[in-house]
Amino acid sequence: MSQHKKALFCFTNDLRLADNPALKSVLERAGSLALVYIFNPQEFIAKRYHQPSLGKFRLSFIIQSLFELQRQLQVNGLQLQILYGDPFNVLSTLIAEQNFSLVGYNQYADHDAQVCWRRLERQCLQATTTTEVEFVSSWGNNLFSEQQIYSLGEVFNSFSQFRRQLERSLLTVDVPQDIWPAVLPQSIALSDLSIQFKVSHSWLLENTKNITLQLDQSSLLKPGEQAAQAHLTQYFLTALPHTYKATRNALAGFDTSTKFSPYLAHGNLSARQIWSALKHFELEQGASESSYWIGFELLWREYFHWLAQRMGKVLFQFKGLATTAPLTSYFPERFNKWCNGCTPYPLVNACMKQLNATGYMSNRARQIVASCFVNELGLDWRYGAAYFEQQLVDYDVASNWGNWQYIAGVGADPRGGRHFNLQKQTEIYDPAGEFIAYWQGEQDCSQALDSVDASDWYSN
Repeated sequence: MSQHKKALFCFTNDLRLADNPALKSVLERAGSLALVYIFNPQEFIAKRYHQPSLGKFRLSFIIQSLFELQRQLQVNGLQLQILYGDPFNVLSTLIAEQNFSLVGYNQYADHDAQVCWRRLERQCLQATTTTEVEFVSSWGNNLFSEQQIYSLGEVFNSFSQFRRQLERSLLTVDVPQDIWPAVLPQSIALSDLSIQFKVSHSWLLENTKNITLQLDQSSLLKPGEQAAQAHLTQYFLTALPHTYKATRNALAGFDTSTKFSPYLAHGNLSARQIWSALKHFELEQGASESSYWIGFELLWREYFHWLAQRMGKVLFQFKGLATTAPLTSYFPERFNKWCNGCTPYPLVNACMKQLNATGYMSNRARQIVASCFVNELGLDWRYGAAYFEQQLVDYDVASNWGNWQYIAGVGADPRGGRHFNLQKQTEIYDPAGEFIAYWQGEQDCSQALDSVDASDWYSN
């Protein structure tokens, strides 16, 4: 294996330096290195079910994580360059201009991203230039490697089957790794031609201005790897892991769940780092049903990621894995009422207003509003999934679209969809009405789903 290559590494949803195996592989082999992150202009266009993919909360979180990543890399004599453009065009231009011979990136279960990388590899393979380009990648945000998962056989018919086979197999989760080699590569700046893709600092600052990532009325969310590491350490210094199972369905409260999801979604933390901290906690403080449940939820995430990898574009299709399509449609008025928290259901309204104000809602709240969307409102689940994609600060393509398919009954679950009794959910999770009152779930909301009865359409 030749060393001292001219290398390019593209950060995506792995905005960290610790335990980043793809970056580690590139650092070990690079003599010179360019580090980039690319904003795709398509994500800002209302194109996926009439909605942009990247909303203000997630954008702010990403930018602030990038600022911290820049600072960390500068300490080590490296430079992160933030770019704007179609990823395929940007990367192919950079590779051709700079004659990179090594290109690295983190693999994840996003169909569009995988299509882009495969297309880029084919183009480089067919190019007539003298420089041969090698691509290196790793599934750095998962607990297990691709080889480990496929050694399990066919285990994707249900999560229960997947989990039981994993636990029987005794597969081990790799220990998080340090990435730094003894000698660091020389930093490469952009050429004059590719400077066209560079994002202005003023644009970055503008998209973080006046955006407070406040998960509830008392707790701020600080983006970036250092904040993620501090939160991970602090969480496992407390007794909270022993109460997680009892509190995780609460609609509000910072300490009721782990709050690792934003850091996992953007790769400020790896799943292996959380798993390692959990196992260390159980070794020191003893295992419990609640601490087991934290690992259980990480396995749910793992399942959705590998299922999404197998499904490809089917993850986004109306029928999903079902044999027949759902009996739902798109009603613009109902959809807008759901988005704005103005339905006949106060708990749903409160949850949606929390999402719109903070970019976050609890796991239980997500299930409640998704069930209402599909079952009470009769709406096409893809529009709800796309709205979550835009609004959630912790949006994760596999978990989001996989969970929406699960609720809609078109995912890999033999029992079909999920229909929650909204009155019962309110009695269990907001019996005193405090959550509804705080988020004004009963304010200015019509009791009618539609402003015009269906029969009136034919009376004119």
